[in-house]
Amino acid sequence: MAQSRDPFDSDVNVPLRAVVGNPELALDPVVETLRPGALDAPVRWAHVSELLDPVPYLLGAELLLTAGVNLPVEPAEIDRYVRRLAGSGISALGFGLTPGAYETLPPPLLTACARHGLPLLVVQPRTPFLAISRAVSVALAEAGQREQRRIAVAREALTRAAGDGLGELASALAGRLGAWVALVGAGDVLAADHGAPSPLPGEVRELVATLRAGRGIRSATTELADGTHVVAQPVYPQATASHLVVVGRVARFDGADRSILSVGAALLGLAGRAGSDAAGLGATATGLLLGETEVIGGDERRLVAGIAYRKGPNEVAVRYDWLRARLDTPLVRLRPGPRFDAIVREAPEAGDLDRLRADGWLAVVGSPVPPGRLPEAAGEIELLLTRAAALGRPVVAEGTSGLDALIDPDAAAGFAVQVLAPLRELDRQGDRELVGTLRTWLAHHGGWDRTAAELGVHRNSVRHRIGQIERALEVDLADPETRMRLWFALRWSNQVTLR
Repeated sequence: MAQSRDPFDSDVNVPLRAVVGNPELALDPVVETLRPGALDAPVRWAHVSELLDPVPYLLGAELLLTAGVNLPVEPAEIDRYVRRLAGSGISALGFGLTPGAYETLPPPLLTACARHGLPLLVVQPRTPFLAISRAVSVALAEAGQREQRRIAVAREALTRAAGDGLGELASALAGRLGAWVALVGAGDVLAADHGAPSPLPGEVRELVATLRAGRGIRSATTELADGTHVVAQPVYPQATASHLVVVGRVARFDGADRSILSVGAALLGLAGRAGSDAAGLGATATGLLLGETEVIGGDERRLVAGIAYRKGPNEVAVRYDWLRARLDTPLVRLRPGPRFDAIVREAPEAGDLDRLRADGWLAVVGSPVPPGRLPEAAGEIELLLTRAAALGRPVVAEGTSGLDALIDPDAAAGFAVQVLAPLRELDRQGDRELVGTLRTWLAHHGGWDRTAAELGVHRNSVRHRIGQIERALEVDLADPETRMRLWFALRWSNQVTLR
């Protein structure tokens, strides 16, 4: 049966056994509650709750910790409590023993956990819940770093293979995923490797048909009768579902696997578009993904950049693989943050920018410039991103038809250097970040709290820095004309520093 991707599939997690096996925590799993494979359950966070019904506030795959403050007395109520927790998808329940309260494990709780298959861990009084949360956080950070290293190595290997054609690229992708790979065209398998079934099973053909019948760029999964997990998604930048990449293996595909598959899908799309110019594709793709691409040609180009923003309390930007199709360019680079940079010939339409925002990306578009001036345009992009974050919406540069057309670049650059020189000197003397603080504060129209939140400092620190700026520049930032002049200087200082 085909199904859409779980939005939390890409979350980093660690197996429950990694938490239980931490000697510093001294957690005691109750054997009667452990079904086969229970210790392999993913843990995405450790959460403390003494609510009688915490289920509405859970996302699944948590290690839930409780000292039983509101644990019911009646066995039937305890059974209901455990049954709802098990149904919410938590990985385990950690019960803290407390002198004077619960010095031993309540028997009805053990019975209920065993009945509903919910792993139960005994937390000794010497182990604070905070220590468990911290240990899980550290383990998740380490797992995330391992995933990023794995993705980076796979990306480099795939971009090198891209220059050798579809077959070599499919083989490299199969090797990195430990899966069979099939590139499916309108009615044929264009490339396959690592034992891809031929012909494709009926369930896979149904999956392909489901994707082609829909709209937009998606991925879909199914599980075959022999236990093989299959994922299918369109290749990019075409993103029309006329060509799909299908991968399958016995083990489920985790978040890192999905990221590697997205890179492979993008490169397969580029390889298919490049045709006989596969060698040129390999060089371009490698340079792009490693940040070394040099764009040639006489046409003007625009830089597009985007930053991820939270769409809700537990949502962050997802679907990096949509970007090349959304922007209609292969020249897209993903960076930490997360953030992306792209080079386009035509500015994206307002609707495209709004759709990017709906997918978790706040994007900006720079002024059109010749290819040789793209490094300079990066400075403008940084300022536009600051404005976009402050406004909470996409921003497009005015371009040559706006204010820039009336300004001599050399004169503006000289003005910027002169005005901001005192702040840059203070920044060189110590880690004060006065120029960055001024830029963010102006973008937020002098809002102390919003500036502090974006800079990650206390609002009093922002007030202190603004006071330093006023004294260094001998200005009053309450004056709107002064703010205008400083914003203008910041706009052109970005251009100067990148020349």
